[in-house]
Amino acid sequence: MVNQKNSTSLRIALVQTDLYWKNKIANMAMLEEKIMNLDQVVDLIILPEMFTTGFTMDTQEVSEPMNLDTTRWLKQMAAQSNAVVTGSIIINDSGKYYNRLLWVAPDGEIDSYDKRHLFRMANEEAHFDMGTTKKVFQWKGWKIMPQICYDLRFPVWSRNRVEESDMEYDLLFYVASWPSPRINAWDILLKARAVENLCYSLGVNRIGKDGNDVPYCGHSAAYNYKGERLSFADEKEDILIVELNLDALRDYRTKFPAWMDGDQFQLK
Repeated sequence: MVNQKNSTSLRIALVQTDLYWKNKIANMAMLEEKIMNLDQVVDLIILPEMFTTGFTMDTQEVSEPMNLDTTRWLKQMAAQSNAVVTGSIIINDSGKYYNRLLWVAPDGEIDSYDKRHLFRMANEEAHFDMGTTKKVFQWKGWKIMPQICYDLRFPVWSRNRVEESDMEYDLLFYVASWPSPRINAWDILLKARAVENLCYSLGVNRIGKDGNDVPYCGHSAAYNYKGERLSFADEKEDILIVELNLDALRDYRTKFPAWMDGDQFQLK
Protein backbone atom coordinates (compact mmCIF):
# COMPACT_ATOMS: atom_id res chain seq x y z
CA MET A 1 0.00 0.00 0.00
CA VAL A 2 1.34 3.41 -0.87
CA ASN A 3 1.02 6.81 0.80
CA GLN A 4 0.18 5.49 4.24
CA LYS A 5 1.70 7.41 7.14
CA ASN A 6 2.35 5.77 10.47
CA SER A 7 0.03 7.01 13.18
CA THR A 8 -0.20 6.38 16.91
CA SER A 9 -3.98 6.77 16.67
CA LEU A 10 -6.41 4.89 14.47
CA ARG A 11 -10.01 5.99 14.02
CA ILE A 12 -12.40 3.21 13.05
CA ALA A 13 -16.06 3.09 12.01
CA LEU A 14 -17.94 -0.07 13.04
CA VAL A 15 -21.05 -0.32 10.85
CA GLN A 16 -23.87 -2.21 12.60
CA THR A 17 -26.83 -2.57 10.28
CA ASP A 18 -29.67 -4.75 9.06
CA LEU A 19 -29.13 -6.35 5.63
CA TYR A 20 -31.40 -7.00 2.65
CA TRP A 21 -31.70 -10.75 2.10
CA LYS A 22 -29.56 -11.85 -0.89
CA ASN A 23 -29.87 -8.42 -2.52
CA LYS A 24 -26.40 -7.11 -3.38
CA ILE A 25 -27.57 -3.94 -5.13
CA ALA A 26 -29.78 -2.88 -2.23
CA ASN A 27 -27.10 -3.63 0.37
CA MET A 28 -24.36 -1.78 -1.48
CA ALA A 29 -26.62 1.24 -2.01
CA MET A 30 -27.59 1.28 1.68
CA LEU A 31 -24.00 0.91 2.86
CA GLU A 32 -22.72 3.50 0.40
CA GLU A 33 -25.12 6.04 1.86
CA LYS A 34 -23.90 5.25 5.37
CA ILE A 35 -20.23 5.50 4.38
CA MET A 36 -20.63 8.72 2.42
CA ASN A 37 -22.57 10.31 5.30
CA LEU A 38 -20.00 9.58 8.01
CA ASP A 39 -19.60 12.77 10.02
CA GLN A 40 -15.98 12.05 10.97
CA VAL A 41 -12.83 11.24 9.04
CA VAL A 42 -11.82 7.64 9.72
CA ASP A 43 -8.94 5.35 8.80
CA LEU A 44 -10.83 2.05 8.69
CA ILE A 45 -14.46 1.12 7.97
CA ILE A 46 -15.62 -2.34 9.06
CA LEU A 47 -18.78 -3.94 7.63
CA PRO A 48 -20.51 -7.15 8.85
CA GLU A 49 -20.04 -10.72 7.63
CA MET A 50 -21.58 -11.40 4.18
CA PHE A 51 -22.60 -7.76 3.99
CA THR A 52 -23.97 -8.02 0.43
CA THR A 53 -26.30 -10.99 1.04
CA GLY A 54 -26.78 -11.88 4.67
CA PHE A 55 -25.50 -15.21 6.04
CA THR A 56 -26.64 -17.69 3.39
CA MET A 57 -25.53 -21.08 2.12
CA ASP A 58 -26.87 -20.39 -1.38
CA THR A 59 -23.39 -20.07 -2.79
CA GLN A 60 -24.15 -20.75 -6.45
CA GLU A 61 -26.95 -18.19 -6.47
CA VAL A 62 -25.19 -15.22 -4.87
CA SER A 63 -21.41 -15.77 -5.09
CA GLU A 64 -19.17 -13.76 -7.36
CA PRO A 65 -15.55 -14.00 -8.50
CA MET A 66 -12.88 -11.62 -7.32
CA ASN A 67 -12.62 -8.25 -9.03
CA LEU A 68 -16.27 -8.05 -9.99
CA ASP A 69 -19.12 -5.88 -8.68
CA THR A 70 -18.45 -5.90 -4.93
CA THR A 71 -14.69 -5.62 -5.29
CA ARG A 72 -15.11 -2.62 -7.58
CA TRP A 73 -17.59 -1.07 -5.17
CA LEU A 74 -15.18 -1.53 -2.27
CA LYS A 75 -12.43 0.15 -4.26
CA GLN A 76 -14.73 3.08 -4.94
CA MET A 77 -15.73 3.37 -1.28
CA ALA A 78 -12.12 3.18 -0.12
CA ALA A 79 -10.97 5.81 -2.59
CA GLN A 80 -13.81 8.21 -1.80
CA SER A 81 -13.50 7.84 1.99
CA ASN A 82 -9.68 7.66 1.94
CA ALA A 83 -9.98 4.75 4.36
CA VAL A 84 -9.57 0.99 4.24
CA VAL A 85 -12.99 -0.64 3.81
CA THR A 86 -13.41 -4.26 4.86
CA GLY A 87 -16.07 -6.96 5.34
CA SER A 88 -16.75 -10.48 4.08
CA ILE A 89 -18.65 -11.69 1.01
CA ILE A 90 -19.17 -15.01 -0.80
CA ILE A 91 -16.42 -15.56 -3.37
CA ASN A 92 -16.29 -18.19 -6.13
CA ASP A 93 -12.59 -18.89 -6.58
CA SER A 94 -12.08 -21.39 -9.43
CA GLY A 95 -15.17 -23.37 -8.44
CA LYS A 96 -14.47 -23.25 -4.71
CA TYR A 97 -16.59 -21.06 -2.46
CA TYR A 98 -15.13 -18.99 0.36
CA ASN A 99 -16.52 -16.74 3.05
CA ARG A 100 -13.83 -14.20 2.21
CA LEU A 101 -13.02 -10.96 3.97
CA LEU A 102 -11.76 -8.33 1.55
CA TRP A 103 -9.42 -5.61 2.80
CA VAL A 104 -9.39 -2.76 0.28
CA ALA A 105 -7.11 0.27 0.63
CA PRO A 106 -7.70 3.77 -0.80
CA ASP A 107 -5.06 3.15 -3.49
CA GLY A 108 -7.03 0.10 -4.72
CA GLU A 109 -4.73 -2.55 -3.28
CA ILE A 110 -6.62 -5.64 -2.11
CA ASP A 111 -5.79 -8.27 0.49
CA SER A 112 -8.06 -10.98 1.85
CA TYR A 113 -8.70 -13.54 4.57
CA ASP A 114 -10.77 -16.71 4.17
CA LYS A 115 -12.87 -17.84 7.15
CA ARG A 116 -11.11 -20.70 8.91
CA HIS A 117 -13.85 -22.11 11.14
CA LEU A 118 -17.01 -22.97 9.24
CA PHE A 119 -20.23 -23.01 11.25
CA ARG A 120 -21.34 -26.63 11.09
CA MET A 121 -24.64 -25.93 12.85
CA ALA A 122 -25.67 -24.16 9.63
CA ASN A 123 -23.81 -26.71 7.44
CA GLU A 124 -21.39 -24.02 6.32
CA GLU A 125 -18.67 -26.65 5.91
CA ALA A 126 -20.81 -28.41 3.28
CA HIS A 127 -21.01 -25.29 1.13
CA PHE A 128 -17.70 -23.49 1.67
CA ASP A 129 -14.02 -24.33 1.62
CA MET A 130 -12.05 -23.62 4.77
CA GLY A 131 -9.37 -20.95 4.89
CA THR A 132 -5.91 -22.17 5.84
CA THR A 133 -3.88 -19.00 6.34
CA LYS A 134 -3.78 -16.47 9.16
CA LYS A 135 -3.39 -12.90 7.95
CA VAL A 136 -2.05 -9.73 9.48
CA PHE A 137 -2.63 -6.52 7.53
CA GLN A 138 -0.41 -3.45 7.83
CA TRP A 139 -2.06 -0.04 7.90
CA LYS A 140 -0.63 3.28 9.08
CA GLY A 141 1.93 1.60 11.32
CA TRP A 142 -0.63 -0.77 12.87
CA LYS A 143 -0.61 -4.56 12.60
CA ILE A 144 -4.20 -5.75 12.24
CA MET A 145 -5.57 -9.32 12.29
CA PRO A 146 -8.96 -10.10 10.68
CA GLN A 147 -11.30 -12.90 11.78
CA ILE A 148 -14.83 -13.93 10.82
CA CYS A 149 -17.69 -14.77 13.21
CA TYR A 150 -17.32 -18.43 14.35
CA ASP A 151 -13.52 -17.93 14.47
CA LEU A 152 -14.20 -16.12 17.76
CA ARG A 153 -14.80 -19.44 19.53
CA PHE A 154 -11.30 -20.73 18.73
CA PRO A 155 -8.65 -18.74 20.64
CA VAL A 156 -5.67 -20.71 19.34
CA TRP A 157 -6.32 -19.44 15.80
CA SER A 158 -6.12 -15.83 16.95
CA ARG A 159 -3.33 -16.24 19.50
CA ASN A 160 -1.05 -13.20 19.47
CA ARG A 161 2.39 -14.78 19.19
CA VAL A 162 5.74 -13.12 19.80
CA GLU A 163 7.82 -12.26 16.75
CA GLU A 164 11.32 -10.83 17.26
CA SER A 165 10.55 -9.41 20.71
CA ASP A 166 7.28 -7.89 19.52
CA MET A 167 3.73 -9.14 19.30
CA GLU A 168 2.27 -10.35 16.03
CA TYR A 169 -0.53 -7.78 15.90
CA ASP A 170 -1.99 -4.74 17.71
CA LEU A 171 -5.64 -4.95 16.70
CA LEU A 172 -7.92 -7.97 16.29
CA PHE A 173 -11.34 -7.58 14.70
CA TYR A 174 -14.28 -9.84 13.91
CA VAL A 175 -17.00 -9.36 11.29
CA ALA A 176 -20.06 -11.40 12.14
CA SER A 177 -23.59 -12.62 11.68
CA TRP A 178 -23.89 -13.77 15.29
CA PRO A 179 -27.49 -14.75 16.23
CA SER A 180 -29.33 -13.30 19.22
CA PRO A 181 -29.77 -16.59 21.15
CA ARG A 182 -25.98 -16.89 21.57
CA ILE A 183 -25.12 -13.21 22.03
CA ASN A 184 -23.86 -13.78 25.58
CA ALA A 185 -20.99 -15.86 24.17
CA TRP A 186 -20.17 -13.06 21.71
CA ASP A 187 -19.95 -10.51 24.52
CA ILE A 188 -17.75 -12.72 26.70
CA LEU A 189 -15.37 -13.96 24.03
CA LEU A 190 -14.81 -10.62 22.31
CA LYS A 191 -13.66 -9.19 25.63
CA ALA A 192 -11.56 -12.26 26.43
CA ARG A 193 -9.68 -12.05 23.12
CA ALA A 194 -8.54 -8.52 24.06
CA VAL A 195 -7.25 -9.54 27.48
CA GLU A 196 -5.48 -12.75 26.51
CA ASN A 197 -3.81 -11.23 23.45
CA LEU A 198 -2.88 -7.85 24.97
CA CYS A 199 -4.49 -6.07 22.03
CA TYR A 200 -7.50 -4.04 20.99
CA SER A 201 -10.44 -6.28 20.08
CA LEU A 202 -13.37 -5.14 17.92
CA GLY A 203 -16.50 -6.90 16.74
CA VAL A 204 -19.03 -5.83 14.11
CA ASN A 205 -22.28 -7.79 14.15
CA ARG A 206 -25.48 -7.22 12.17
CA ILE A 207 -29.02 -6.66 13.45
CA GLY A 208 -32.46 -7.59 12.12
CA LYS A 209 -33.81 -10.91 10.90
CA ASP A 210 -32.53 -12.79 7.84
CA GLY A 211 -34.39 -14.77 5.18
CA ASN A 212 -34.19 -17.91 7.32
CA ASP A 213 -35.95 -16.06 10.16
CA VAL A 214 -32.76 -15.99 12.26
CA PRO A 215 -32.66 -12.91 14.56
CA TYR A 216 -29.56 -10.78 15.21
CA CYS A 217 -29.19 -8.17 17.94
CA GLY A 218 -25.90 -6.42 17.19
CA HIS A 219 -23.76 -5.81 20.29
CA SER A 220 -20.94 -4.51 18.11
CA ALA A 221 -18.21 -3.36 20.47
CA ALA A 222 -14.62 -2.25 21.02
CA TYR A 223 -12.40 -3.35 23.92
CA ASN A 224 -8.92 -2.28 24.91
CA TYR A 225 -6.03 -4.50 26.00
CA LYS A 226 -7.32 -4.48 29.62
CA GLY A 227 -10.74 -5.70 28.58
CA GLU A 228 -12.28 -2.29 29.18
CA ARG A 229 -15.18 -1.51 26.88
CA LEU A 230 -14.50 1.55 24.75
CA SER A 231 -17.72 1.57 22.75
CA PHE A 232 -20.87 -0.52 22.41
CA ALA A 233 -23.94 -0.64 20.16
CA ASP A 234 -26.97 -2.44 21.52
CA GLU A 235 -29.86 -3.65 19.36
CA LYS A 236 -30.30 -0.83 16.86
CA GLU A 237 -28.69 0.39 13.66
CA ASP A 238 -25.61 2.34 14.62
CA ILE A 239 -22.14 3.33 13.49
CA LEU A 240 -19.61 3.34 16.29
CA ILE A 241 -16.62 5.61 15.85
CA VAL A 242 -13.74 4.54 18.07
CA GLU A 243 -10.23 5.95 18.25
CA LEU A 244 -7.43 3.63 19.36
CA ASN A 245 -4.01 4.66 20.65
CA LEU A 246 -0.93 2.61 19.77
CA ASP A 247 1.36 4.35 22.28
CA ALA A 248 -0.99 3.45 25.14
CA LEU A 249 -1.01 -0.19 24.02
CA ARG A 250 2.78 -0.35 23.81
CA ASP A 251 3.15 1.31 27.19
CA TYR A 252 0.82 -1.26 28.78
CA ARG A 253 2.73 -4.15 27.19
CA THR A 254 5.95 -2.73 28.65
CA LYS A 255 4.51 -2.32 32.13
CA PHE A 256 2.67 -5.66 32.08
CA PRO A 257 4.77 -7.95 29.83
CA ALA A 258 2.68 -11.12 30.19
CA TRP A 259 3.34 -11.77 26.50
CA MET A 260 6.95 -12.70 27.39
CA ASP A 261 5.65 -15.80 29.20
CA GLY A 262 3.41 -17.02 26.38
CA ASP A 263 3.58 -20.62 25.17
CA GLN A 264 5.35 -21.35 21.90
CA PHE A 265 3.48 -23.51 19.39
CA GLN A 266 2.82 -24.01 15.70
CA LEU A 267 -0.54 -24.49 14.03
CA LYS A 268 -1.09 -27.34 11.57
